[in-house]
Parts: sequence; structure tokens; C-alpha cells
Amino acid sequence: MRIESVDFYYLSMPEILDIGDGSQDLLLVRLQAGPHIGWGECEASPLTSIASLVCPMSHSACKPVRDSVLGQTLDDVADIDRIGDLVRANSLDLLQASHTLSGIDIAMWDLLGRRFETPVYRLLGYERAEPRRPYASVLFGDTPGETFAKALGIREAGYAAAKFGWGPYGLGSVAADAEQVAAAREGLGEEGIVLVDAGTVWGHDLAMAEARLPALQEHRVTWLEEPFVSGALDAYRALSGKSGDVKIAGGEGSHSEEMARHTIDHGGVGFIQIDAGRIGGISPARRVADYAQQRGVTYVNHTFTSHLALSASLQPYAGHPAGAICEYPVELKSLAWDLTREHITPDADGFINLPEAPGLGMTIDFKAARRYLLDVEIAVGGKTLYRTPELVA
Repeated sequence: MRIESVDFYYLSMPEILDIGDGSQDLLLVRLQAGPHIGWGECEASPLTSIASLVCPMSHSACKPVRDSVLGQTLDDVADIDRIGDLVRANSLDLLQASHTLSGIDIAMWDLLGRRFETPVYRLLGYERAEPRRPYASVLFGDTPGETFAKALGIREAGYAAAKFGWGPYGLGSVAADAEQVAAAREGLGEEGIVLVDAGTVWGHDLAMAEARLPALQEHRVTWLEEPFVSGALDAYRALSGKSGDVKIAGGEGSHSEEMARHTIDHGGVGFIQIDAGRIGGISPARRVADYAQQRGVTYVNHTFTSHLALSASLQPYAGHPAGAICEYPVELKSLAWDLTREHITPDADGFINLPEAPGLGMTIDFKAARRYLLDVEIAVGGKTLYRTPELVA
């Protein structure tokens, strides 16, 4: 069968806030091949990704993404890799292409899973999906008091792990940051797993990050995430040599398999965090997961959007050891929650499990999704290249 259509839908909250919350908008992908349909999601600026799907060709290595997808045969998982390689070759100089391909790749896996009536993780070669210990992923409060209240609420909700990130952390004094970390530890309890996400706040500044290590070590923080911008591998490696029991985590900014491998090989990270909606989809994410295992680095999903994206980002390491932690956003905007009818929620033991349904196991709630749908039209030289398609099954 051949891919007949690739439709993109820009969904957004009515108001976008200037905070580190990726659940405020999303780009939904609908892909059809024969009578079968798959759904995916891109983790990036929706309008920019739509433009990369349809933009006029600039030259032989800068073509619109859809030119490498439409009409392609999609009969088995080998076709997904072949189509991905074609996109990367034909859109080599189109820097948004990996983000755009991500949603398409995810949708292809979902489609084949539905066609063959099997979960994606089985198509990936895993016999079963192991349970994951979710860490509640939230933003730091504006004050230590707010962070304590968040941590206490997370603990009372039954989560044994939590990650606090962005907000004021790293923007003020070392003492102020230490108070935030102490509040997180106190609220979550002595046995809780505390994680800290600096959100690349220190750029390349090793000294700024190093100054925070004593407080992180004192309060037994498991990892410090993204202290520097993606690609600052010298700073990552230098900090990892000084951080002791506090491991360094990073990789969510990887928009290629090569970037992720470099972070593992040259950044000294103990945890590699990959977003299937950024790196090019489930396919390269699975290869990074395998590589991380070989290198003794723990693979963890990055997810801060919908449960469609959550399912996709969990698939690449579904067969890794049971009980490994996973990111689980608990402060989602209504858009991200409303998108799907099904949700991946903790079981009685506090673990989450992938759906056993075909594909990603998620059904789009069309009525809810239409409430957030934005109309977009892109025209060049009087010719319409894109107009928001009807959002239907």
C-alpha cells in the first residue's frame, strides 16, 4: 500500500504563556495508506513544522518533507526506515525536517500497528512492555514554599519520584537555588527520588553549574538535567567529572541520532533523555536506546505534551529493565489531556504500563481536538501550499 495523505493540524490553548510548558500547543499528524490511518505528534513549533512540510524546494538537499513521503510504499517496518532516510537526504538543509519527520514516523508506526493489530513495542521486537516508575514532572514554584507544596502534593498523590525544573532555578543566587532544592526534598520525603532540570540556563558556564553541586549532593538529587545548551559537550563532560553521585542528564534537544550518540560518547551523561517527537520519531529513538544500553547509559523518555506523545516516547525502550524511571507530566494543559480518549495512568503499585491495544493504543477525541484547532493557510506566489484540513477519522 502507498501513503496517500499526510495531514497536519495545529492545536493550541487560547493563550500561550511564557513558561517552560510544552503542553500549550501541539502539531497532530494524520497519515493514511490504503484503508489504514495512523496518528503522530511533532514536538516543535507547529507553524514552522507545517511550513517545512510544504515549503517550495530551494535546491536538491532542501525539499519539502512531504515530497519524500507521499506515494511511498508502506508495508512493513523496513519501509519506515527507508522513508526516514529519504527525508533526511532530500531535506538535509531544512533544519526543521527532523521535527516534522518525527510526527510522520510516529504515525507510520501507529498505522502499521493498527494494520497488523499489534502494539508498536512488539513491532519493535520487544516481547513485552516493562512497567515504568513515573516521575512527576513539574516546574519549580516561584518560591521555595510553592515548590514544597508541589512536592508534598506529588508525594500524597502516590508518586515516589518527581522532577522540578525551569522556573526561577538558576536565575538567582546559589543560596536561592539551594532553598528550592531543599524544599523539593522536604516535600517529597527522605525516600523520594528528586530530580532537577536546569533548562540549559547556564549556557556553557561550568562555574555556575558547579556552584550548585553542593546543595544537589546534600539533598541526594539523582540527576541534574540540561545544565548547559545542547552541544556544549565539553562543559557536560567537565561537570560530570565533578558531580559525584549526582548524575548529569541531557539529550532532549537531540534532533538526530548522531547528536544523541555524541552526548553519550562525549558528554559524560549518566542519563540520555530522548523525545521521539524531536529526534525523528520512534525509529532513531529506538536505535539510541540500544546504543545507550551498550554504553552503560540509562535511556529515559522526554515527554511534556499529550498521552499520544507519551505512548510514542515510551515505545523505544519498552523492553528495557522493569522499573526504570520515565518522565510523566502531571501539570498538562487541558489541550494535551483532552486530545486522546485513553490515558496512561499509574496502577495500584504506582507504575505505568503501555497500552496493549494496536499501534500506540490511543484514540483521538475529535470533538475535543476541534475546540483547539487553529485555521492556517500558507500561500506563496498566489498558490496555496497548505490549508488546515478537516479533522476527521
